[in-house]
Amino acid sequence: MTQNAYFPSLMKPLDLGFTQLKNRVLMGSMHTGLEEEKGGFEKMAAYFAARAKGGVGLMVTGGISPNYRGRLAPHSSQLSNRFQVKKHRIITDAVHAADGKICLQILHGGRYAYHPLNCGPSAIKAPINPFKPKQLSDRGVRQTIRHYVRCAKLAREAGYDGVEVMGSEGYLINQFICSRTNKRTDQWGGSYENRIRFPLEIIRQMREEVGTDFIIIYRLSMLDLVEDGSSWEEVVQLGKAIEEAGATIINTGIGWHEARVPTIATSVPRGGFTWITRKMKEEVSIPLVTTNRINTPEVAESILNQGDADMVSMARPLLADPDFMLKAAEGRSDRINTCIGCNQACLDHVFKQQRATCLVNPQACYETELVPQPLAQKKKLAVVGAGPAGMTFAFEAADRGHDVTLFDRSDKLGGQLNIANQIPGKEEFYEMLRYFEVRLKESSVNIQLNTEVNEEALLDAGFDEVILATGVVPRTPPIEGVDHPKVMNYIDVLKLKKPVGEKVAVIGAGGIGFDVSEYLTHTGESLTLRPEAWMKEWGVDRNYEHPGGLLEQKVVEPSPRQVWMFQRKESKMGKNLGKTTGWIHRSSLKHKGVEMVTGVQYKKVDDQGLHVEKDGEITVYDVDHVILCAGQEPLRVLQQGLESKGMKVHLIGGADVASELDAKRAIRQGTELAFAI
Repeated sequence: MTQNAYFPSLMKPLDLGFTQLKNRVLMGSMHTGLEEEKGGFEKMAAYFAARAKGGVGLMVTGGISPNYRGRLAPHSSQLSNRFQVKKHRIITDAVHAADGKICLQILHGGRYAYHPLNCGPSAIKAPINPFKPKQLSDRGVRQTIRHYVRCAKLAREAGYDGVEVMGSEGYLINQFICSRTNKRTDQWGGSYENRIRFPLEIIRQMREEVGTDFIIIYRLSMLDLVEDGSSWEEVVQLGKAIEEAGATIINTGIGWHEARVPTIATSVPRGGFTWITRKMKEEVSIPLVTTNRINTPEVAESILNQGDADMVSMARPLLADPDFMLKAAEGRSDRINTCIGCNQACLDHVFKQQRATCLVNPQACYETELVPQPLAQKKKLAVVGAGPAGMTFAFEAADRGHDVTLFDRSDKLGGQLNIANQIPGKEEFYEMLRYFEVRLKESSVNIQLNTEVNEEALLDAGFDEVILATGVVPRTPPIEGVDHPKVMNYIDVLKLKKPVGEKVAVIGAGGIGFDVSEYLTHTGESLTLRPEAWMKEWGVDRNYEHPGGLLEQKVVEPSPRQVWMFQRKESKMGKNLGKTTGWIHRSSLKHKGVEMVTGVQYKKVDDQGLHVEKDGEITVYDVDHVILCAGQEPLRVLQQGLESKGMKVHLIGGADVASELDAKRAIRQGTELAFAI
C-alpha cells in the first residue's frame, strides 16, 4: 500500500515551480524562547530537525525582527547583520540534512513591541502594551521596508528556503493596513491604497532582491476581529495585489492579539476559520494556506478535500508530535500525540519569557536535554494511580525496559482526565486519553484496574520501587454547615453527575471553579462541536458584512442556571488562569450571566442558602446548591507505610503537589522520572 493511501490530499506534493513541497502541511510559526537562550540555536536545530525527519512539508521559524525597533522584547532575536547569519546556518543545515525545508518568519512588532523604542504608523498605544509607539517618519517607513528586504537577503544567505512576511495578527504591517491604527495623512495613510502601500513595497522590493527561486509567504490578515478592521473587499484587494507583487504563497491570519475573540484556544471549533480561506480561494491563484485549530490528519484531509485551501498550517500539533506526518502517512493516526489547544506550556510560557514546550510532549524544545538514559538495571516497578502522571511514567519506563505494573482502583484509565473532558470546550482531553491508552497498549505495561492496592500487596509482590501517582482529593473548607445537603464538591457534579438546582453558588475561583461554572451554564452539545453557534456567541460575522468581521451583536445561548462564583481574595477572579486563555474563560462566563463576587468570608450554609460577609455586610444567597471547588489535597495514603518498611517511593503528579489539576507538571514529572530511574 502506498504512503498516499491513507490521506491522499494531505500527502500530495505541491509544485511551486522552482521547488516542490513533499506534502500539504506547513508547520506554522511559533516562538520558542530558544531564539534568545545561550546555545539556543543548537537546540533549535535539533527541534526543527526532529520535525523535518517527521515528514512535514515546510516549516516556518518563530518571528525574527528585521531591525532593533521591531524586536518583540529588548533581547528578542533579529536578523539584520551578516555576522548573525552563521547562527542561522546551524538550523538550516540541520533541517536540510533531515530532508526538510524551512522559511524564516520576518516579524516587526510595531506597537506590540514590548519596549520604549517601539514604533508604528501612528502614535497609538496598543491596549495590551504599556509602551506608546513613536510614529515612523516617511524616511523611517522607507528604511523599515529596506530592513525587511535586507532580512530576506540575509535569510537566503543563511540557507533558508524562503521567508514568511508577517502581515497579520496586529503587528506592524497590519497596523499600516487598518484605519484603526493608521491615522497618517501622507502617502502611507489615508486611503486604503495608501495604507497597503507598505506591505506591497516590501513584497515587490523583496522579490526583486531575492530572485524568483526563493519562497515568499505573505501572512494575510483575512479576518481582523477588531473594530475598524479591514472589510472583506479590502482583504481581497490586498490579496490580489500581494500575488501580483510576487508572493509565492498566501497564509491565513486570523484576529489581532488584542481581539476579544478566541482563535486558537481549545474551545475554538476544529478548523473553525477555514471558511475565510475558502472565500479567498475564489479571488487568487497562488497557493493558499489555512490555519487555526487543525490538529488531526482527518480534519486536515477533510479541509483539503472540500477545497478550503491548498495547504494546512499546523503549529502546535507539530510541537505535540514531531512525527505527526509520518504516523499519518503510515495509517497510524491513533498513535499521534494530539495537540489539545491548551496553550499552557507553549504560548503561556512564551508570554512569560520562558522556554516553550508542550503539555502533552515535554520533550518539545528539550530534544537535546530531556532524553531517556541507557538502562543500567532492569527494575520491577509498581505505579499506583493511572492519571496523567502515572500513565506517562508507566509507558515511558516500560519502553526503556523496566517491568512495570500500573494499578488503579477505578475501572478505567485517566484519573482526573475523565473529569476534565466533561467540560464544554475541553473535548480535546478525550484525544489525550486515547493517546495514553494506545501507548500503554503498545508497551509491555501490566495494567491492573479495579484494584485497590495496599502496603502488604506491594511489598509481597517484590517490587523494587513504588511510584505513587495517586492524585488528589477535594479539599473541604472549614465552613459552618459544610455538611448540609445543599453542599457538594466538584467530583459530585462532574464525575458522579448528581443533580444540580437552578440557583448555584460555586466556592473557589481557580481552574476547577471556572470549569464547574462552565459545565453548569451549558446544556446540550458543546458550542465547540457546533461551529455556527460558537461563531454567533463570540460575535464572528460569517457573512463578513461588517469591517473586521464582527457582528453588531452577539447571539448567546442562555444559561439553564443562575450561577454565582465566590472567592476570598480581593484580586481579579481567575487571576491565576492561563496567561493567554484566562480572559476567554472569564468572558465565556460573563456571556452566561455568571456573577463573580470577590473578597468574601464564608459564614455558613443552611436551609436559606449561602451566607457570606463582604465589606462588613452579611448577604444570604438563596441557592439550591453550593459547589465546593476550594482546592485539593494530595492523596499519599501508602507513602509512610511503604517507606517505614524500606521501600523506595517516588511521588509524582497531584500526589506530590496538589495545586489545581496540573496535567503539565504531572506529565513532565512522569517523563523525567521514567527517563532517569
